[in-house]
Amino acid sequence: MRQFTQGFYGYAFALFVCLLAVGAFLLITPQSRTEHIPRVDFTIDTANAARLAKFEVEVPRAVPAGWTPTSSRVTQDKGTVTWRLGFATGKRMHAMLAQSDEAPTAAFANRMANTETVTGTQQIAGNTWEQRVREDKNQRSLVRVLPDRTIIITGSADWSELTALATALTPAPEPVTSS
Repeated sequence: MRQFTQGFYGYAFALFVCLLAVGAFLLITPQSRTEHIPRVDFTIDTANAARLAKFEVEVPRAVPAGWTPTSSRVTQDKGTVTWRLGFATGKRMHAMLAQSDEAPTAAFANRMANTETVTGTQQIAGNTWEQRVREDKNQRSLVRVLPDRTIIITGSADWSELTALATALTPAPEPVTSS
């Protein structure tokens, strides 16, 4: 018996027993095979962005079917307000709505789109949006520069999904102020 617990064969046997135990554990442990995408409620951030911003904040009037809001963040730094709202799209890609009054507007647009190169333009709901593509990051962006803010819709989503988000934009409701 002592020979069996020493040397190479002893090591191999111990390794086999450990692997067998791990395999049995994995087989009997229930595992979820369903996708879990975290969902956030961005209504508070919508109200905060509208309250803090000196510009008209835009928000999707309805999230496109099959989309899940996954992140929302409002920041205010040195008088600049920025709101980023992220989604998992119906095709399980990523799309983000970012808007800010950061100056210069080109710096914000270039940073969010990861490129300064405009590849075309697109008319969406009567507004002209710049199209930008960053192939090596699988990123497409729609950029709309206005006098008081910049709106960017960007992500790995395809053009039709980005366009659906841009089409859904509407001014956020005025924040309720207490008297």
